[in-house]
Amino acid sequence: MQPSLPSGTLLQSRYRLLKILGQGGFGRTYLAEDQARFQERCALKEWIPLQSGTYSLAKSQELFQREAAVLYQIQHPQVPQFRALFEQDGRFFLVQDYVAGSTYRTLLQDRVQQGFVFSEAEVLQLLRDLLPVLVYIHGQGIVHRDIAPDNVMLREADHKPVLIDFGVVKELVTRLQFSHSHSPVTTVGKLGYAPIEQMQTGRTYPSSDLYALAVTAVVLLTGYEPQDLFDDTTLTWHWQALVSLQPGFTQVLTRMLSQRPSDRYPSAQEVIQALQPLMTAVPHGLAATINHGTQPPHSALSHLQTVAVGGRPQPLPQSHRVPHSPDPMVPLPSRSFWENPGLLIPTGLVVAVLSGYASWSVVNALVNQGNLSPTLQPTPMNSASPLPTLTPKASVSVIPVVQIRPLELVTGQPLSQEGVLEASAPLIYRFTATKGQILKISVDGKAARITLLDPNQELVDRRAEGVRHWQGSLPLTGQYSLQLSPAPGIAESDYQLNIDLSNPAKPTPTPTTSPSPLDPSPTPSPTPTPTLSLPPAVEYDESTVQFGGGDTAQVSGQTSRQRVKRYRVSGQEGQMLQLDIREGTATLEVRDTSGQLIPGATGAPSWQGKLSSNGDYLIDIIADQPTDFTLEISLQN
Repeated sequence: MQPSLPSGTLLQSRYRLLKILGQGGFGRTYLAEDQARFQERCALKEWIPLQSGTYSLAKSQELFQREAAVLYQIQHPQVPQFRALFEQDGRFFLVQDYVAGSTYRTLLQDRVQQGFVFSEAEVLQLLRDLLPVLVYIHGQGIVHRDIAPDNVMLREADHKPVLIDFGVVKELVTRLQFSHSHSPVTTVGKLGYAPIEQMQTGRTYPSSDLYALAVTAVVLLTGYEPQDLFDDTTLTWHWQALVSLQPGFTQVLTRMLSQRPSDRYPSAQEVIQALQPLMTAVPHGLAATINHGTQPPHSALSHLQTVAVGGRPQPLPQSHRVPHSPDPMVPLPSRSFWENPGLLIPTGLVVAVLSGYASWSVVNALVNQGNLSPTLQPTPMNSASPLPTLTPKASVSVIPVVQIRPLELVTGQPLSQEGVLEASAPLIYRFTATKGQILKISVDGKAARITLLDPNQELVDRRAEGVRHWQGSLPLTGQYSLQLSPAPGIAESDYQLNIDLSNPAKPTPTPTTSPSPLDPSPTPSPTPTPTLSLPPAVEYDESTVQFGGGDTAQVSGQTSRQRVKRYRVSGQEGQMLQLDIREGTATLEVRDTSGQLIPGATGAPSWQGKLSSNGDYLIDIIADQPTDFTLEISLQN
């Protein structure tokens, strides 16, 4: 590993380093002054490559530039602005706005040392401030992937929470670091905070961020880490007994923590709507004490360390936690207690009476206090620890692990596979092939999509991601991965996968005539140059759309698997593009100005989204059979 750069170092004749802010698995973060912006402070994140060599550095630079386009899309006051990307002396740097403040991890540690955690009012306010940020980034087709107390900062200037350290950067670094390794650890996210689909398959959805945000809320409310609250044998959470919340808030967090993505809220906007009635129902200005009268069932829970691929989060110091001292008058229930109806029923009645009396007392006290001060000063509470709510824990369905199936392909013998695809259980077919062999793949099914990865787990080419058919010459010898999944937004789909692997046609040389023995000087016949006969590639019939005097155009044509109809639309950043196939059995594939498929813009007959940059966008009309279609295109400011 290269040593850190000393203070005063000038990079790119512009950025002067002031000090190191932190260091982890991702690399180092420096505080710097931008001399081209009146000494404005900025954060420089240095990635430390695990591999060296000309090829690795060139590959790193290529991938960094590709991902920079994603970061440039984010323009929100609660996200540090991505400013620049540069390489100097084999070191790679990301430049972002500097945020002065403290992470919620640091704030929680400070409170735990004093015996306090965050109150319900404070956590509700945090969600109210952060959920609109998620609405924005999800609308840009971006998922944060790494929400946790470490990656949310309370900004000093306006006391607003700020999202930092997007997982898209960490995923990029992880791919680079393990690109030549056989290690299977290539996903990004913190164990305990990231949902199971993200940790097992690497797939993320907007609801994946909502899950991580709910875990963050529970950690701030209880002072316990996820591994203390989650039972990985039954995939259930045990946190409700540690904190007293409004029933509506508990229901919202419980749904956000659902194991299946389809059981969570589909969008951050829906969470905002669900929380709206609760925003004015909780008093402000109170910090909560840590509830140690009820301990999480440590004996039944996982003790796996919460470690992210990009680095290890700073745990809450054990020496700073208030000792667990359950009320001697109310011992913790053992497992046999729950199985004894004779004890369970009367105890439940006692709990109900005590809870009702306690609730009346709290409400009466709050009414007598009048208006509370908005200052968030911790106020110790010497009340007795509440009893746990005797509510049976609901069972949670387990998300299937990603399915990996080997394929034995024989050249010249087409193979078909069929079944049912689920969004929660992606399917990967793996097969071995030789460089230069010709592969034809197609999938039949209204919502099934295929992605083809080479032995280095990279796309075979730009046409091999989220498509229904692909044909071409394989670039490498080794094991290929064929990922099969439903189109975005589709929970389940039937499919039939057709695969045909063949060797390239060998040239047939023209035989030459042997000279007669009587002719001492035969003239040799020229041998024709052999030609290879390859299957026809996909052709694109491209047209440019002209809107005339309005903002809507309607075009018609024919498309097929071998000859795809493509339309080119020139748009401006911020404009809303809306597409709708009015006639014909076909689907859309929309590519941005760099030629990359737009997330969520494949496999459906209609699409709507905000343009991220100025330039030409490509719209492909996809169909298995020759199909006539009519497409309506709307482009509005």
